[in-house]
Amino acid sequence: MRAESPYAGAEMSENKIGVRFVRVMVTGISLRPKPSSERSTLVKPQKTLITVSQMSIMTIITIAGLRGLPAMAVLGWQSIILYLIPAIMFFVPTALISAELGATYEGGVYEWVKEGLGKRFGFIAVWMQWIHNVVWYPAQLAFVAAAGAAAFGLNQLSDYGIYIMIVIVVVFWWAIWLTLKGGNLFAKVASGAGLIGTIIPACLLLILGAAWLATGQHISSTLTESSVIPNFTNIAGIALVVQNVLAFGGMEVNAVHAQQMEQPKRYTHVVGIAFVSALAIFIVPTLILAMVLPKDVNLSDGTVRAFQTMFSTFHLGFMGNVVGLAIVFGAIASIISWISGPSRGLYNAAEDGCLPEYFRKTNKNGAQSGILMLMGVIVTILACLYLVFPKSVSMVFSLLIGMAVALYVMMYMLMFVASINLRRLHKTGNGGYRAPALYVMAGMGIVACICAFVMTFVPAAGQSGIPTAWYPVIAGVVVLALAMPSLLIYRGGKASRVVQSVGDEHARNEG
Repeated sequence: MRAESPYAGAEMSENKIGVRFVRVMVTGISLRPKPSSERSTLVKPQKTLITVSQMSIMTIITIAGLRGLPAMAVLGWQSIILYLIPAIMFFVPTALISAELGATYEGGVYEWVKEGLGKRFGFIAVWMQWIHNVVWYPAQLAFVAAAGAAAFGLNQLSDYGIYIMIVIVVVFWWAIWLTLKGGNLFAKVASGAGLIGTIIPACLLLILGAAWLATGQHISSTLTESSVIPNFTNIAGIALVVQNVLAFGGMEVNAVHAQQMEQPKRYTHVVGIAFVSALAIFIVPTLILAMVLPKDVNLSDGTVRAFQTMFSTFHLGFMGNVVGLAIVFGAIASIISWISGPSRGLYNAAEDGCLPEYFRKTNKNGAQSGILMLMGVIVTILACLYLVFPKSVSMVFSLLIGMAVALYVMMYMLMFVASINLRRLHKTGNGGYRAPALYVMAGMGIVACICAFVMTFVPAAGQSGIPTAWYPVIAGVVVLALAMPSLLIYRGGKASRVVQSVGDEHARNEG
């Protein structure tokens, strides 16, 4: 039997399942409970099933991106192993275990952990999933600010914290305003934004890299003077692995659709394809950037500066600015498209009675107004870090990424522990997809999460600006302040009347 929450997502009824998937995942559309006549505890076959190749592409797109490449490019050849470690220890376990949980329970991480560890832990997990996204937004918008300045030839602006802070605050509140207005404008442009802002620039980077080598251009010492084996005796160097954990995160988003494949048991093949493809997508562009960028590059705008350098070398300088604007457009569109998505899980927990009434507030357009306004306040406060450390833009960027990782891996640890308990109780893996060696996979994932969490409080190698002694203090205080509400505001009350009535009617139908 497949357990289903009363507020589970809508079925994919369109013929082109990929289009429907993108619309649901990127917009965070308010999904109303289905009438009891349409509900079933059994998994019904979809009209259009997902093939291995389609699922692989969906998985790769989920994790692909150019934002974090400069941080690894400064390490040269060492980046290969630093990508490989989290891919094996974190990416693979997350993908396989999420697929098994998603094949049994709908409702995502909240439902999975609630079933495995109880309602309180389910709420803690979904809070961590939500709050990590809130911390991620300032880092993404810092990238937008720096890349935008570079695209207009104002590179010096990216070194000023006050400029970065203003862009973060203005763009994010504008995004909230658009989300509160409702509509599906950015659902329509999301796929185009991904094409223009990520896929095309990535292809251009590969072409430019090949041309750079073919024409015998100068190779930066960032690559030529680097070693293949990282210096694992230097804890600051190991800390860079933390950023890659976030790069490989998000597999639980697509893994829940494994049951909609033609052959769900072949999802393991999807993970293998995505594993190799993801490594290639990250490693090759990173090495190309390492051929061009200096070691002291600003992490926020390094990608755009690499494009400008390469296009200028080939006498196409204007194209560097064009690609820079395309990357900015893609990044902004992705933020606006995703802004209400992460709040859906938290809203579901509020509907289940875990949160005060404020978190259930919606406006006339169905947007989660209470949660979105809280997001805006937190992002504004976090953006002030750039004002406190105005000359440490790159280090603040790394700090935000690290704090997002610390919050995110706490969710994953709960998910891995819940998966062990559910398998032990024979509640999962009985039908549909069954993860191979689940206990081993979960153990690997837990170890990876603990290591990533600890490394969050160590400043990454090559970063300066924030005093080393203060870095773990700032990270610890912020992470604690953002995590504690999951313990302090939890309400173990009953579900809202709408959800409860739907659940009661469903129970009567089953009886």
